[in-house]
Amino acid sequence: MPSMATSVPLILASTSPYRRALLEKLGIPFDVVAPDVDETPLASRLALEKARAVASHSPRGLVIGSDQVAMLNDIRLSKPHTRENAIAQLRRASGQTVVFYTALCVIDAETDESKSGLDVCQVVFRELTDAQIERYVDREQPLNCAGSFKSEGLGIALLEKIETVDPNALVGLPLILLVRLLKAFGVSIL
Repeated sequence: MPSMATSVPLILASTSPYRRALLEKLGIPFDVVAPDVDETPLASRLALEKARAVASHSPRGLVIGSDQVAMLNDIRLSKPHTRENAIAQLRRASGQTVVFYTALCVIDAETDESKSGLDVCQVVFRELTDAQIERYVDREQPLNCAGSFKSEGLGIALLEKIETVDPNALVGLPLILLVRLLKAFGVSIL
């Protein structure tokens, strides 16, 4: 397999600082390009659309698109954007299980070949008081996070348990799946 130093460029199709930080963990060079995509559909389609939108403007390279949908029963939990919405989401999640579906798609910009996968993560929240929820939201400000919490930060105190194959997926980029998809394109991380 080719090493990263000699392979095609990698491009992350995302504006998420969390996904960027996760990809940096692999120690591989990559560029970041913001996709121009309406973010209302479900995760798998969105990951593909993000990667395809950036690939259409890139002459070559492997474009990485990812998106996440959080579901509480049949209710989609989006980014709250306001303190009030974050508090309301966490009240609904208290004592419940929220399922995070994190989709990943890698597209070869030159050939349009794509490979994709989905990571499913179940997050069980503790029973939370209003005071705990408000203190958390005021301290962490999770206003741009689906589900209104950051598991990589103080949000871990809200949780009873996390059931997942890859804890990075909960933050927004399933690195175990990404390494597998890159390998399918002939790219070895190590």
